Amino acid sequence: MAGLGWQRRASRGPWALLAAALLYAALGDVVRSEQQIPLSVVKLWASAFGGEIKSIAAKYSGSQLLQKKYKEYEKDVAIEEIDGLQLVKKLAKNMEEMFHKKSEAVRRLVEAAEEAHLKHEFDADLQYEYFNAVLINERDKDGNFLELGKEFILAPNDHFNNLPVNISLSDVQVPTNMYNKDPAIVNGVYWSESLNKVFVDNFDRDPSLIWQYFGSAKGFFRQYPGIKWEPDENGVIAFDCRNRKWYIQAATSPKDVVILVDVSGSMKGLRMTIAKQTVSSILDTLGDDDFFNIIAYNEELHYVEPCLNGTLVQADRTNKEHFREHLDKLFAKGIGMLDIALNEAFNILSDFNHTGQGSICSQAIMLVTDGAVDTYDTIFAKYNWPDRKVRIFTYLIGREAAFADNLKWMACANKGFFTQISTLADVQENVMEYLHVLSRPKVIDQEHDVVWTEAYIDSTLPQAQKLADDQGPVLMTTVAMPVFSKQNETRSKGILLGVVGTDVPVKELLKTIPKYKLGIHGYAFAITNNGYILTHPELRPLYEEGKKRRKPNYSSVDLSEVEWEDRDDVLRNAMVNRKTGKFSMEVKKTVDKGKRVLVMTNDYYYTDIKGTPFSLGVALSRGHGKYFFRGNVTIEEGLHDLEHPDVSLADEWSYCNTDLHPEHRHLSQLEAIKLYLKGKEPLLQCDKELIQEVLFDAVVSAPIEAYWTSLALNKSEDFLKAGDKENIFNADHFPLWYRRAAEQIPGSFVYSIPFSTGTVNKSNVVTASTSIQLLDERKSPVVAAVGIQMKLEFFQRKFWTASRQCASLDGKCSISCDDETVNCYLIDNNGFILVSEDYTQTGDFFGEVEGAVMNKLLTMGSFKRITLYDYQAMCRANKESSDGAHGLLDPYNAFLAAVKWIMTELVLFLVEFNLCSWWHSDMTAKAQKLKQTLEPCDTEYPAFVSERTIKETSGNIACEDCSKSFVIQQIPSSNLFMVVVDSSCLCESVAPITMAPIEIRYNESLKCERLKAQKIRRRPESCHGFHPEENARECGGAPNLQAKMVLILFPLLLMLFSR
Repeated sequence: MAGLGWQRRASRGPWALLAAALLYAALGDVVRSEQQIPLSVVKLWASAFGGEIKSIAAKYSGSQLLQKKYKEYEKDVAIEEIDGLQLVKKLAKNMEEMFHKKSEAVRRLVEAAEEAHLKHEFDADLQYEYFNAVLINERDKDGNFLELGKEFILAPNDHFNNLPVNISLSDVQVPTNMYNKDPAIVNGVYWSESLNKVFVDNFDRDPSLIWQYFGSAKGFFRQYPGIKWEPDENGVIAFDCRNRKWYIQAATSPKDVVILVDVSGSMKGLRMTIAKQTVSSILDTLGDDDFFNIIAYNEELHYVEPCLNGTLVQADRTNKEHFREHLDKLFAKGIGMLDIALNEAFNILSDFNHTGQGSICSQAIMLVTDGAVDTYDTIFAKYNWPDRKVRIFTYLIGREAAFADNLKWMACANKGFFTQISTLADVQENVMEYLHVLSRPKVIDQEHDVVWTEAYIDSTLPQAQKLADDQGPVLMTTVAMPVFSKQNETRSKGILLGVVGTDVPVKELLKTIPKYKLGIHGYAFAITNNGYILTHPELRPLYEEGKKRRKPNYSSVDLSEVEWEDRDDVLRNAMVNRKTGKFSMEVKKTVDKGKRVLVMTNDYYYTDIKGTPFSLGVALSRGHGKYFFRGNVTIEEGLHDLEHPDVSLADEWSYCNTDLHPEHRHLSQLEAIKLYLKGKEPLLQCDKELIQEVLFDAVVSAPIEAYWTSLALNKSEDFLKAGDKENIFNADHFPLWYRRAAEQIPGSFVYSIPFSTGTVNKSNVVTASTSIQLLDERKSPVVAAVGIQMKLEFFQRKFWTASRQCASLDGKCSISCDDETVNCYLIDNNGFILVSEDYTQTGDFFGEVEGAVMNKLLTMGSFKRITLYDYQAMCRANKESSDGAHGLLDPYNAFLAAVKWIMTELVLFLVEFNLCSWWHSDMTAKAQKLKQTLEPCDTEYPAFVSERTIKETSGNIACEDCSKSFVIQQIPSSNLFMVVVDSSCLCESVAPITMAPIEIRYNESLKCERLKAQKIRRRPESCHGFHPEENARECGGAPNLQAKMVLILFPLLLMLFSR
């Protein structure tokens, strides 16, 4: 009931918060009357309806009794103004301590891993039976456990969302494209077994930890607690830890990259397909702290995105997807002039570096080609020697090795790496090599930088897949650290062993925030060094189309896209720059599925969270949102009333932290409070201040249950029960009916009906709610809200009865809502219809029904239009699609397609031209077709709010062949208006006013400007671009094709034939 998130229930039946009155009635017959609309008559109707409906709402909600009880306790209450700066600093400190505990757990894993590797000697013949996460508990047809599939005990654990796990051991996942018994993997799995005891020890020290893991540079992934992994319908597990952001971010430093793609005539067919997949895989390895551009070359230079000529862009998800779409437009022709492309790439990197933008750390040129006729040492001497600040990574596409020496020389002479990519199956593994080269300086420096990722959802993990159907994907951030080889003989090689990490669900961060101190409309939020949202109540990472899905750009939503009223990015930039301060602005917060808007002034307080790249902000609404109260009752009387069966606590509020110790996890919040107050659990951590407040509320509101019982509400079938589907009185903190009541004038009620789609599902319930304030002034905090839910039929009957009244002595009314020449409506302060003669219009926007009248009301100022923006919208778009092309860009479809190619080569010995022709016709030459998809977009849409100062008005609208009159009159003590409209004049020339969102379309020039726009960001504090002791001789080599074929074919054929 009160702002502390609890409710009372009637003693003889389940109740909603506070009362839910459902009253049945029938509509009367329609009769005719005259057309004139006298203002005085409408005022009489409005007064009669307002008086009766308020009497009903006040009586059955018990609002006056509750207001009286709080007044009686006024002397025991202290009103305090919230110090926003002190609050945000305290919250940041709490988050800092929580983050520090997570990073210390990761640091212990790093130390254990490096020590275990130091003691291990590589054994190429090592045989070791480990727990393979895919094979565990699997048996053959004879009932015997499969190799690497020993018995692995799994049991549901409530801390891990009741998933079956093993909290004593970890298990190991190996990517589908890798051999389970590869000596490098077996040795890595063997020495990393020592992490098991550290995983368990970390969990004992910090029981709030969830998943801990080690991602190996060799490709395997060790996860704790152990869990079973299931392949998809193709028998594939798409997860490879090395292309996860947490791995790449921890392994390398920020980088500026120019990708050069050869599109000369020799790249036709399969080579171009492999080249595109190579570029796409490189893009996968770039993160939000990296910058890039892609240039295609033959005799001329072709920027893949011509708008970005001569510059680099941030490698966020949106930009990378934009470039991927343009990759499809590349085609091969002409002669390759690599010298022109190299000159351009070096100039871009130099010029961009001098602007002060970008990473200001590592720089690289990625060359994707089928050959180079020269070593271009003169170009390297001009731009890159002797410092060799720009690394050159070369990818030789195709089977020929004629140009391998030139490309390898270029890579080795510039501290890069050379690889040959002969098939689509080679792409991912070969692209990953460059990451290990870029990690060398960090390894040699032995700098274990702690990195934190942006908020993300990894749906390929088994825990995410198993939870997605039940509660939707879980948003999380990951803390990670690199693991280095400390063996002296490998120091100059800078060998990265892998990355360790642990996940922190975003909802865990929110548990550190005392919501009761933020007020009814207040909230906390956090952003990254790039200005992207880590957590914010307006972040909507999912959309629903059949089932919940991730939005493509969900992880790179900028703060400016939700706090869009800050047009100059004052708040955003201050937080990105880790400042501490205050900012104020008027905001328009949408509620109720975006159909209503609350206009208020927010004060924002912000500071940085030390030890992380995050900054924290708190928004407090002015007025009652800046104050809270402290009540004072004894523990004995508070507990007595809190334990009453009609009281329940808010689900989302954390009175006690029951996650810290396993023995407390089974406790409800009420049980934890009782143990804490009785001093029986010294290890239990609780919010003493919050508990004191909820005890106070329980005592003050105790008489309300007896009052409801006296009305016999719990015996009547006219009232909603807690289990009724339309019951909205639940134990959430500050639900919509509460928030809207708080913005209404004290003593008045807010009436509304829930929105639904279609006429079949229209609600038949009206909600009425009002707020309870402690003092008769604006500085008083809202201490409670109460409400009822009545049947719409009853509500409408009261309205029609009132509209038949008149002041004439003879009882003959000059006008009635039963008259066919007038239409009567009851609308709320946002313009939505609660009562209409046409029942199907209930819940519709008034402007869609009476466009001419709504337009006139806007012109007269009775209502005002507020323009809102949604920068996280999804719009339907028609896109050309080719199933064949899409299949090849998926690495695992490409992987399986590569088997077909290799087997054809081995058996038929086709020449390259014929092979490419076969491939192209069989795999990609499919008809283009239009496919309707949902794409991220920006939209603009209106909301409408009544002007409080205008109580009544009338007007005439000049239409084409008639004049349409109307009267609007406010219903006293409510948010409602009675509108009476002349129905004889249709006024069809005026279009309806809709609330439908309109997509904001950007022309090509504006699209280009948006791509080029670089918002202020803060670079990571550490950079390890180079090291003088680095051994640049480890720069790759031409692979043995036949050997690679055997390694590729063996696991793939096993997988294919096992289907």
